[in-house]
Amino acid sequence: MAAAPPLQTLTANPRTALKRKKSNRRPLTYRDAGVNIDAGDALVDRIKPYAKRTLRPGVMAGIGGFGALFAVPRGYREPVLVSGTDGVGTKLKLAFEWRRHDSIGIDLVAMSVNDILTLGAEPLFFLDYYACGKLDVDAATDVVKGIAAGCEMAGCALIGGETAEMPGMYPAGEYDLAGFAVGVVEKKLIIDGRSIRPGDVVLGLASNGAHSNGYSLVRRILAQPGVKLPAKIGGRTLKDAILAPTRIYVKPVLQLMKKVQVKGLAHITGGGLVDNVPRVLGAGLTAEIRRETWPLPPLFRWLQERGNVDDDEMHRVFNCGIGMVVVVAEEDAARAQKLLEKSGEQVWRIGSVRRRRRGEAQTVVVRG
Repeated sequence: MAAAPPLQTLTANPRTALKRKKSNRRPLTYRDAGVNIDAGDALVDRIKPYAKRTLRPGVMAGIGGFGALFAVPRGYREPVLVSGTDGVGTKLKLAFEWRRHDSIGIDLVAMSVNDILTLGAEPLFFLDYYACGKLDVDAATDVVKGIAAGCEMAGCALIGGETAEMPGMYPAGEYDLAGFAVGVVEKKLIIDGRSIRPGDVVLGLASNGAHSNGYSLVRRILAQPGVKLPAKIGGRTLKDAILAPTRIYVKPVLQLMKKVQVKGLAHITGGGLVDNVPRVLGAGLTAEIRRETWPLPPLFRWLQERGNVDDDEMHRVFNCGIGMVVVVAEEDAARAQKLLEKSGEQVWRIGSVRRRRRGEAQTVVVRG
């Protein structure tokens, strides 16, 4: 077999090589394309102290790396990881319009940690995703400060995230948020609703307002011609009432679970009571909710009146003052209510579980 020819170094022929034309134009940079790397670095530096305040045992590596490390806590025999993800929805549009970014991060955390709490999980860590067309470091810092505050309320660590500056993707002054939480629960202590029986009691924990659901309807009501916007609603300014952050129920409910058997938990988000409570009920059961057992908060009274929204629609769109539902046995109801109130929650006995009638919905809201 003939030997292969020797490798040769290829050199461009000066007669055929492309020559770079001399130009007086300044070379383009990433900043010219709309991405400011320095601003992104400045944001990371600003938010590190807030993230550091959320650290808890288990954190092995946090903000700054390509990934975040977290060790599963000791003491679990059969640890099960529970995850949840969500955003804030069109509530963001009002935050943009009113230039109020300081509490929207709490909403982001709450939507995920409250969800995984319903399975009995203790939130361990949280990561966020912040996307914008042009990075406003001040606004983004306010958002992440809120995220860190929400993590502190939930007892979980903010150990990572992503900031994406994407010119042309979002209108000026706007951004989008998403996040996810990971928690852990002992396998035998998972709350799945299977132990719920007729006669069990439904407790309702007070919401802090509309939380993060129904804001497309809220904005439609605000935008109606002829609608007079009040200076205050229920002792709060209109903007404070509407942008009040989602309540985080993690610590009080986890404490309750140590002392009382919690049979079911439902986070009242989009779909209200009538669509969320059925998610923890067996097929043959119905939760009968009695509307007169808790007061309708002033914000919802105003929205219903100004928007001419009927009761059924209110119950399907808004939480109407109940942000979390707890199902316990009749014999545990009084103690559970007392323990939750001692933890700072407003609690009402709002209904009970019974056998489902043919053709009946799994949750019904009744009056009288």
